[in-house]
Amino acid sequence: MTIEEQFNLVAKEYDRNRRKFIPCFDDYYETVTRQILFYIDPPNRVLDLGAGTGLLTYYWHKECPSAEYVLVDIADEMLEISRKRFTGIDRIQHITLEYTKEFPEGNFDAIISALSIHHLEDIQKEELFKRIYNKLPKNGVFVNYDQFCAGTTKINNWFEAYWEKQLFKSGLTKRDIELWKERRKLDKECSVEAEIEMLYRCNFSEVKCLYTYHKFSVIIAIK
Repeated sequence: MTIEEQFNLVAKEYDRNRRKFIPCFDDYYETVTRQILFYIDPPNRVLDLGAGTGLLTYYWHKECPSAEYVLVDIADEMLEISRKRFTGIDRIQHITLEYTKEFPEGNFDAIISALSIHHLEDIQKEELFKRIYNKLPKNGVFVNYDQFCAGTTKINNWFEAYWEKQLFKSGLTKRDIELWKERRKLDKECSVEAEIEMLYRCNFSEVKCLYTYHKFSVIIAIK
């Protein structure tokens, strides 16, 4: 199945299972987001790439409700859950599109993404980072909450084995884990170090990994 089909298939249970799939959930989504929005000037306009059910925007909006948020994803059934999540909340827009091919109109003070860009080949990642750079003003930020390989085979195998063991202990159903294994076939992870190098090649002035826990890391890039 395509990425769009895979994520439409699991849309309804996606949020319910996030904490089980991401053992560092609270630090990853909430604590790091709070820190980032303490560090930077409050953004006026934020673009969420591969926004899915709106989970990342939920935590950004919680800390910065004054911003306008534009959420894009290829899987419309995922975005439909996000639309329901933000019912009655102004300044949140949803657009179904493939962000590797096009972006919404206008510029953004911050561009964010969670657990999406690792589905791209490295050459696609770097092309995307160039387009992100061009959408940001000076001192604008790109923040990628993503899934990475360890960079060495043995340590990556350790991380993979530990993650799978945690999933089997988490209460996920057999179907949940089988669907996860199918989605994993679509992953094209790079290492944190490789992504930082890509971002520097795309002319970002400062790049830093702010948080890491096994396969989950958060990287910020400042224009």
